[in-house]
Amino acid sequence: MSDTLSGAPAPAAAPDFGGWTCPLPLRDHPRVVMGHGGGGALSAELVEHLFLPAFGGGTLAALGDCAVLSVGGSRLAFSTDSFVVRPLFFPGGSIGDLAVNGTVNDLAMSGARAAYLSCGFILEEGVETELVGRIARALGDAARAAGTEVVTGDTKVVEAGHGDGVYINTAGIGVVPPGVDIRPQRAEPGDVVIVSGEIGLHGVAIMSVREGLEFGVEIESDCAALGTLVEAMLAVTPDLHVLRDPTRGGLATALNEIAGAAGVGVVIRERAVPVPPQVAGACAILGLDPMYVANEGKLVAFVPRAHADAVLAAMRAHPLGAAAAVIGECVPEHPGMVVARTAFGGTRVVDLPLGEQLPRIC
Repeated sequence: MSDTLSGAPAPAAAPDFGGWTCPLPLRDHPRVVMGHGGGGALSAELVEHLFLPAFGGGTLAALGDCAVLSVGGSRLAFSTDSFVVRPLFFPGGSIGDLAVNGTVNDLAMSGARAAYLSCGFILEEGVETELVGRIARALGDAARAAGTEVVTGDTKVVEAGHGDGVYINTAGIGVVPPGVDIRPQRAEPGDVVIVSGEIGLHGVAIMSVREGLEFGVEIESDCAALGTLVEAMLAVTPDLHVLRDPTRGGLATALNEIAGAAGVGVVIRERAVPVPPQVAGACAILGLDPMYVANEGKLVAFVPRAHADAVLAAMRAHPLGAAAAVIGECVPEHPGMVVARTAFGGTRVVDLPLGEQLPRIC
């Protein structure tokens, strides 16, 4: 007689976890919070545990700045980005400039120069048409300056109180040159880490005008299209291992993402990281770490040591890389971790931020 018929409970079947996915981020957030858009650990968990299981696909799982796709015998870089910055105009740029340069730079991080862009405007009911026109003109000027063209688009209007004036989405495509293979997984021990210039300018510029703060000198965003700088670097060698533009989450987040993707350690020299005095001062007042502040016209490169000096020289010869500096190296120790050697001879972990220091800056 079975245990069930005899009154004893049947043993429970062992659950099969093979096909399970976590429908929400691992942190205890049943609802989306601002930190989910900050580029840090919360963003990563949202992507990894919600979007990736839903979308699937090996190409998406690489989580690069853009996807590199084989189409008709060519390799196309394809990227999309959305922009929700406040204020819409700021020292050094506008949401229109960001909408072009952000997508152009994502394509450039694969070695591609943007060929064509799409543009979607989401407008809040009541926004001044003159303001929309100013943004559109800034966007068109930025596209022409970057050597690309807006070829398709869309416009939607949402009810008053359901937006923030103007949101913009852009997507772009470009062709990856033959022999170029730039992606986070290619970082390897011995690589030299180079940053193209002074960090933190964009995030501090946004915060200063948003909050009406004065630091004794106007701080301008570094918003710029990096395609020609990348071309100058590729002219030295096509064997650039990794390029990344440190936008949301700043330089620290970019380094952590690369270290994690490649399974390598990264060591940086804190004193070597170029932080302009006005950014250092503003961050000291605001209690921020410049390593986590967003940039919109900088890149970090992982370059084989044999080519590092020549690549650095080419960067410094370009207007957008004049302040380029070697800040560290890739090591086999502590894989997936970034550490900084401090000015006092100690070492500290440069961790992935949980959320964001400065909301709505790109």
